[in-house]
Amino acid sequence: MKKKVLFVCLGNICRSPAAEAVFLNRIHKEKLNNQFEVDSAGTGGWHVGRLADLRMREAALKRGISIESRARQISLKDFEDFDLILTMDNSNFADVNSLAKELGKTFKAKIRPLLSYSDRKDFTEVPDPYYGGDSGFEEVLDLLEDAINGLLQNMES
Repeated sequence: MKKKVLFVCLGNICRSPAAEAVFLNRIHKEKLNNQFEVDSAGTGGWHVGRLADLRMREAALKRGISIESRARQISLKDFEDFDLILTMDNSNFADVNSLAKELGKTFKAKIRPLLSYSDRKDFTEVPDPYYGGDSGFEEVLDLLEDAINGLLQNMES
């Protein structure tokens, strides 16, 4: 049975599509594709249907990672469809938990901050690089790669 993982940020055009792509790239390299279903979403719907931010796509491509998903907004159905919902920052975590309460019942998904799987302790949140310079996108990718390494190790044990 496939493990289903959903990455969530604010608009689903920078951090969560990058996390999805980093995860997909990693499981592809390790030939684990058939063990996972992966997606990303935003807590807001402003960018639905759009590709990820060009700056993030370019930064990821420099690492051999292609970001191809299109933005979508998280839905109540996601709490039943996914095993694990991973948020990028405290605000996303609070928003996802608030949305989950609307279900009014228990649900399948576990909600966790992505960086709870990171070995790096200098960050507790994945910063939003949208309004910053190019170095912010590189920093986000570094954080995502580290956290996804920890996530996969955790899932194996």
